[in-house]
Amino acid sequence: MSNKRSPGGIGRAPQIEDIELIADRAFGSIPAELRRHVKDVVIRVEDFPDEETEREMGLESPFDLLGLYRGVSLDRKSVAATPEDVDMIFLYRRPILDYWCETGEDLEHIVRHVLIHEVGHHFGFSDEDMEAIEGSD
Repeated sequence: MSNKRSPGGIGRAPQIEDIELIADRAFGSIPAELRRHVKDVVIRVEDFPDEETEREMGLESPFDLLGLYRGVSLDRKSVAATPEDVDMIFLYRRPILDYWCETGEDLEHIVRHVLIHEVGHHFGFSDEDMEAIEGSD
């Protein structure tokens, strides 16, 4: 599967399974010392956020959200607490593909960026923290 936007490229839109494969490769590229803290987080690819998420996030369109971390970030977890639910990272295929088509960026780069951004939320980083980190490269 080619990740570049080109007329002779893919021939079909990348499916959920394609994005899952890209996300698996992206996850494997995260440094091991960080990955071990994320090993119990479920990474799930769906076409769009559900209606409840759209309402909670105040989205104007389901295309407005590329990914989402749902859970309790590590900086807020208690060692003694019993987890009530599984921490999850959602990657939203259709908004990611829409962004890919609009920007022409490499699809693997986009998926990796979104995944790492959501992993950052697992560690308790705010959007502003992550922007500062990305800006320092």
